[in-house]
Amino acid sequence: MKRQAQAALLFLLGASLLHAGTTDLYLRYVKSGLRPLLLLSAAVLITAALATAWYERKAPTPHTHPEPRISWLLALPVLALILVAPPALGSYSALRTGTALQEPYGYEELPPHDPTPLSLPDYAARAVYDQGRTLKNRRVQITGFVALSPSGTPYLVRMTLNCCAADAQPIKIALTGEVPPVLRPDTWLRVTGTYAPRTTTDPVNGAPIPYLKVTKATPTAPPQDPYDET
Repeated sequence: MKRQAQAALLFLLGASLLHAGTTDLYLRYVKSGLRPLLLLSAAVLITAALATAWYERKAPTPHTHPEPRISWLLALPVLALILVAPPALGSYSALRTGTALQEPYGYEELPPHDPTPLSLPDYAARAVYDQGRTLKNRRVQITGFVALSPSGTPYLVRMTLNCCAADAQPIKIALTGEVPPVLRPDTWLRVTGTYAPRTTTDPVNGAPIPYLKVTKATPTAPPQDPYDET
């Protein structure tokens, strides 16, 4: 491609990353902690584009052959980043990936609020690895999206990230008690409930999935960051 075209594509890509990094769009691709690196990458690309354009303007014009038109297909991923915001991973991915629950190093003391807001991975770890010791006689409030197992068991799920959406893995909680009679996959719920001393087995990887006894379930809007990073 000509230098001018290279500079234009570099600038377009840098501007796209800048747009994603200054809005919530970047949360569809990477974890929130990578925002500074994303903005730095955008700055480097825009600077490189401007430097390329300046150098090409100052340099003498060489004899060149027409560039192959197919090279402009390189612009398609950039346009896709600008025009198409992919949805966050949901029940389809969650049911095809085994629960990624891991034992934590320890457990913080729960605050005295009733019900206690708790992240889904935190509840799952306390229920499985701590046998619910810190959850007994407590009401908790957890937010996640709905997935229905092949056997019909309703799950409350959050996808967790190590780096980006490409490595997202689900943490699942099975629901019992006063579960709404009609549940649609990918619906976000704010669930209030209590610890249930039972587990089931994930059919994908055989890992344990704890239960939560539901006392109230309310539909809610998806959170600003659909991925859980805890």
